[in-house]
Amino acid sequence: MKSVLNRRSAFILAGIALLAVFVWVVARSGPLAPVRVTVTQVASVDLAPLLFGIGVVEARRSYLVGPTSAGRVRRVAVDVGEAVRAGQLLAEMDPVDLDQRLAATSAAANRAQSAVDTAAAQLADSVARRKVAAANARRYEELGRKGFVSSSVTEGKTQEMNSATAQFAAAEAALAGARQDRTRLDAERAGAQQQRSNLRLLAPAAGVVTARDAEPGSTVVAGQAVVRLVAADSLWLKLRLDQHRSAGLQVGLPAEIVLRSRPGQLLPGKVARIEMLGDSVTEERIAQVAFDTPPKDVSIGEMSEITLHPPGVKQALAVPGAAVRLHEGKTGVWLLAAGKPEFVPVRTGTSGADGRVQIIAGLKDGDVVIVYSEGELTEDSRIKVVSTLTGS
Repeated sequence: MKSVLNRRSAFILAGIALLAVFVWVVARSGPLAPVRVTVTQVASVDLAPLLFGIGVVEARRSYLVGPTSAGRVRRVAVDVGEAVRAGQLLAEMDPVDLDQRLAATSAAANRAQSAVDTAAAQLADSVARRKVAAANARRYEELGRKGFVSSSVTEGKTQEMNSATAQFAAAEAALAGARQDRTRLDAERAGAQQQRSNLRLLAPAAGVVTARDAEPGSTVVAGQAVVRLVAADSLWLKLRLDQHRSAGLQVGLPAEIVLRSRPGQLLPGKVARIEMLGDSVTEERIAQVAFDTPPKDVSIGEMSEITLHPPGVKQALAVPGAAVRLHEGKTGVWLLAAGKPEFVPVRTGTSGADGRVQIIAGLKDGDVVIVYSEGELTEDSRIKVVSTLTGS
């Protein structure tokens, strides 16, 4: 009987021990265990901001050279990669019948000039005739008043003067019409000559040929590019920056550029322009970064890594960037007060190169905030402050 009681007591003690172990395990590592966290103290530090983004090499000035009217390409005089000067012939369009139409227009303009000369001669003759008729009319009028000639003779001379005057007006109108015809035909000839000259596609500026979009025999429409040029001295980089991390971006900011083709070389530059339109899809701001000295043999479209150094901030309240979290749609930090976590919304500013974030409002110097935690936190969470979350 006594041995039975001993065995029963042993089983009870073993059960109590197992229950104690189970409770201990649940309390240390189960759902009831406290959440391990690391903390830091809010302090005033000097922040050295750093902006980083990816850039693409582009040309500030590029040209698409093509005809002003539809036609067929006669020849292309340059090739890709060739440097050209301003005014150099790049390509030429087939004139088809434009030369014949230009010759016909020129002949018509010359004929109009002959008509002007004829009308001018007729006007000069009518001027002389009118002058003689007017002198005769005055003389016979004087003779008629003295009674040397009859009134019918006087009236005849007056009629001759009126006829000469009418002929003068007709000759003057004919000359004006001939001059208008000449002006119209000269304008048509000039237009045809301009169309003919437009068939010669000339370089608008010095640059490098980047593409031949049409070959001889191809038919192109008005405005379609035959040759593409870029100004080699106008290369810059199109930089994209995260909108949340773009504080301090401004024109003239120094930049460090690392091209993918030259990973070990830092190229100096500066922010030349900040675009007013950002990318609402990727939530990025766009800026243009110019080289201080454009490198040779750089290719358009090459990717690069760009680092900007905005002005630093002296003695700013800061916390590690990992402490700033998004909770219920608000940006803030978990403040440790009386051993309990409390979420406090904050307003952030500049981010430093060391990962610290400026706190503009919401915290004060000396506050203790949670940096890392093993799991999601709530204001009812039991926490355990540790020096590191690594290890057991």
